[in-house]
Amino acid sequence: MSEAPALEVSQVSHRFGSRAALSDVSLSVGRGRFVALLGPNGAGKTTLFSVITRLYANQDGRVAIFGHGLDREPSRALARMGVVFQARTLDTDLTVEQNLLYHASLHGIARRIAKARIATLLDRVGLADRRGDKIRTLSGGQSRRIEIARSLIHEPSLLLLDEPTVGLDLESRADIVAIVRALVREEGLSVLWATHIFEEIEAGDDAVVLHRGRIIARGTAGGIAQDGETLEAAFRRLVADPVKQAA
Repeated sequence: MSEAPALEVSQVSHRFGSRAALSDVSLSVGRGRFVALLGPNGAGKTTLFSVITRLYANQDGRVAIFGHGLDREPSRALARMGVVFQARTLDTDLTVEQNLLYHASLHGIARRIAKARIATLLDRVGLADRRGDKIRTLSGGQSRRIEIARSLIHEPSLLLLDEPTVGLDLESRADIVAIVRALVREEGLSVLWATHIFEEIEAGDDAVVLHRGRIIARGTAGGIAQDGETLEAAFRRLVADPVKQAA
């Protein structure tokens, strides 16, 4: 029997009153894979993340993390996952280490173990020298790197990132992408990366295109593009006629 994927979303739908935010969404993230979830603002990416992370109760469909269903084994499922949400959530009045120690305590990690993990993670994200600095003294890109470190403090095997580079300059964006891709390559981390920035995606990446709560294309990023078009051009083609493309 083959191993379960890192993440499996099966026929998930979600509504806000009469408005359908997600309609019959299915996707998977293979173990050790970087999967891009592409879509403009309002496509449903954040709603999908909220369902996967159980911020929203699952209305229809099923979500499983390494084979553990959110409905039957929520604690085991969520323990395998780390998340970087689009909204910034660090306490700016605390130091880098204080923020990370607090998050570690929420996971029940002993202080001695947490300090050792923090040292390793800050080195991984290139901010070992900022351990005692308050968050408010960091740049936007540095704060994002701390959020990545925080999401890894409990040693998850799946990482979800919702528009992690929005508002950052080109250099900071490149740094964040490089850190996450290195985690996939060197640590075997599984990643679902939600974005509308096409330059962050490589041709060999698995990609899923979400538009108005529906998946309208899936495959490798290079395979979604046709006849030498850029990924951005492919996306615009798909969005222009989503019914035809999904058929």
